[in-house]
Amino acid sequence: MTETAVLAAADALVEAFARHDRDAYFAAFAPDATFVFHNLDRRLDCRAAYEAEWALWETRDGFRVTGCRSTDRKVQLVGDVAIFTHAVETDLSFGGEAVTSNERETIVFSRGPEGRWVAVHEHLSAPT
Repeated sequence: MTETAVLAAADALVEAFARHDRDAYFAAFAPDATFVFHNLDRRLDCRAAYEAEWALWETRDGFRVTGCRSTDRKVQLVGDVAIFTHAVETDLSFGGEAVTSNERETIVFSRGPEGRWVAVHEHLSAPT
């Protein structure tokens, strides 16, 4: 059941991202979640920092997510922590130009006292 719950939380996060649903996507992360992306020169130390970066991408670059597929999924459980890894193929638009990216991603989830799995760290890397 626990692995199923983690996969459901991951699916909800990926599905919100895939439809560019900012509110649902960011709601999947704890306020103090951290983010490491291969295309940024720094770590983002909280959800608000990532939200600000996302807004900048939208206004400066015409950023829009148009689709996302998750494959090669694995969940590792360590008490109230779950490590979710997968390959992710994302369809994006930058200024109206379509781009597809292929990356690997790790999302660390923590189970809160109410039993909800919330993302506390995301690490996105380019494939080798």
